[in-house]
Amino acid sequence: MTKILNFDDVELGDDLPTETPDVSMERVTNFCQAAKHVFERFVDHEAARKEGFPAAIVPGIMSQGLLAAMIHRWAPNSSIQTIDTVFRGSLLVDSVITMTGAVTDIDDIDMTVELDLAITAEDGRTGVIGTAKLQFSA
Repeated sequence: MTKILNFDDVELGDDLPTETPDVSMERVTNFCQAAKHVFERFVDHEAARKEGFPAAIVPGIMSQGLLAAMIHRWAPNSSIQTIDTVFRGSLLVDSVITMTGAVTDIDDIDMTVELDLAITAEDGRTGVIGTAKLQFSA
């Protein structure tokens, strides 16, 4: 994986390395317990089906956290100033999801970078879209 260590290493249009994070039931349950965000729709497939979902779903706050972690792995010397996500569809627990990102703007004066972000479900649907603004130090 290419890590961006300096602001000067970033170019408009750069793609972040694609990632497929672990959204197994064990991992999601551990996240929900740690975040004190335990709801049956996240940790029980049958309970989620009773609510109208095809299976247990990945919590939105976990999706956003996974995107933030992807950004930090790519640019560990940056800080996230803002991250905004829109949840367009459910991401299912025990499925394969794919996270992507791309550099859409660079401000040379403020040393900031803007990213477009997405998480795609196993069936090809876009479940999450978003943007983030990163600040690099001199």
